[in-house]
Amino acid sequence: MRIRVTMTIDWIGFGYASVIACGGILGYHRKGSIVSLVAGLFFGLLAGYGAYRISCDSRDVKMSLFTTFFLAIMMGMRFKRSKKLMPAGIVAGLSLLMILRLVLMLV
Repeated sequence: MRIRVTMTIDWIGFGYASVIACGGILGYHRKGSIVSLVAGLFFGLLAGYGAYRISCDSRDVKMSLFTTFFLAIMMGMRFKRSKKLMPAGIVAGLSLLMILRLVLMLV
């Protein structure tokens, strides 16, 4: 008798990671900002790794929580300073929603 282990894929987490990475690529494409490209790809990679960890174990939210918390703080400060919804406000809002989701997963 074989025991099958199924892995629930964190589609929302992978979607968040792809939005972050695509935002960095878009920032580079529109403004030529190398910093946006590197930061977007780096944090997209961290968020993707966090989503992979959640897919393996639904209680392992440390990496995702760290990444989303950091992005919420940084982009929230940028949004407060610039008052521009795109991209700082959107990323800060998405990050806050992800933090709420991750905390609710632990409850």
